[in-house]
Amino acid sequence: MPGDPSREETVKRMIRVDHAGEYGAVRIYAGQKAVLRDGEIASLIGDMAAKEAEHLARFDKIVGDRDVRPTALMPLWHVAGFALGAATALMGEKAAMACTAAVEEVIDEHYASQSARLGQDEAELRATIEEFRADEATHREEALRAGAEDAPGYEILSTAIKTGSRLAIWLSTRI
Repeated sequence: MPGDPSREETVKRMIRVDHAGEYGAVRIYAGQKAVLRDGEIASLIGDMAAKEAEHLARFDKIVGDRDVRPTALMPLWHVAGFALGAATALMGEKAAMACTAAVEEVIDEHYASQSARLGQDEAELRATIEEFRADEATHREEALRAGAEDAPGYEILSTAIKTGSRLAIWLSTRI
């Protein structure tokens, strides 16, 4: 349709938003780790954070290799991600896990949608997205096993975080 982004711009937008999302995840876990320093949940958060750092490093390379402009909202995601992680951790371990479960559910849906839209000409990018999608689904399952749904006000907290995550995706795709 007239005014729609080209195929090349669509792929660049996908890379831009995925890069921003992985950066946001790193910042969320940094906020959680700043509050939750000891114990089983802190260790789980550390493991998840390490995997997200790997994802971010891969997207950093893709952004550079493909000359994709990162979102102009990176400074906002720097602060907002850390604040979300720290705030949920301050609410307790289960709230921190509720945050992880909510964010990862949205990311799983997001990556699935992207994967379905990529053609054979983007098989390598699709494979990366599918690999990361599997990791995010694992993080969500681990968070649920760690008691995410037992967090006080889980439904409200989860809905608010999912809404914020979807808004961040929409904004980062475009800005």
